[in-house]
Amino acid sequence: MVDFFLNLHPVWQAFFATLFTWSMTALGASAVYLQQEPGRKTLDAMLGFAAGVMIAASFWSLLAPALEMAEGKVLPAWLVVAVGFLCGGGFLRLIDKFLPHLHLNFPMSEAEGIKTKWPRSTLMVLAITMHNIPEGLAVGVAFGAVGAGFPEASMAGAVALAMGIGIQNFPEGLAVSIPLRRDGFSRHRSFMIGQFSGLVEIIAGVLGAALVVVARPILPFSLAFAAGAMIFVVVEEVIPESQQGGNTDIATGGAMLGFTIMMILDVALG
Repeated sequence: MVDFFLNLHPVWQAFFATLFTWSMTALGASAVYLQQEPGRKTLDAMLGFAAGVMIAASFWSLLAPALEMAEGKVLPAWLVVAVGFLCGGGFLRLIDKFLPHLHLNFPMSEAEGIKTKWPRSTLMVLAITMHNIPEGLAVGVAFGAVGAGFPEASMAGAVALAMGIGIQNFPEGLAVSIPLRRDGFSRHRSFMIGQFSGLVEIIAGVLGAALVVVARPILPFSLAFAAGAMIFVVVEEVIPESQQGGNTDIATGGAMLGFTIMMILDVALG
């Protein structure tokens, strides 16, 4: 099985890797079928954990390799990475500004983007879908870098990134399905909405890998772009949501743990 995966084209590797990350979202969403649903403290700790994983992945798996790959080129490495990072954040800001969405545990009066009459469930799914775009993109770009033959990129590092994103997708799926259930949705519908939000990672992952394979010189920019988009999501969405319930110490501890685990995965495997 391992040899089969290693011999695949990078686009197919990205597809199967993001299929794994989506399955972890679905597994987390399936917690809605449990008789005893997790409490708010648990959800806040899990959201904090997800934030920590994303922050660590942004540096160890994306920014650090991007700086190495950009060395010795026409433009200074720091300039390429800085521009890519800011463009990633700017791209997510544009989506945030125009796409109608509602963050978890927020009232309908605080829905963002273009005003619509869409139901609460749709707006919540769009919010978490926007969240998942940079995660899928990061995984796809990582596998694309390996396929493009960059010595700074390793298969172990790409797998570690996919594992880290998958681990933090579990609490994300749970954090979507449980609030929907509390809003009166059936268990099945809450699960379907929760797992559906992760499908965009597969699309973003495949596109990211294909882009890098076709346009190899833009890889450092692409890695930094994915990092900037992830940091934007963490600061604008995940951390505020984890702190909103008043469980600040628990959420912060979860973030520290998530950062540590992702750092260990990337450094030990990558």
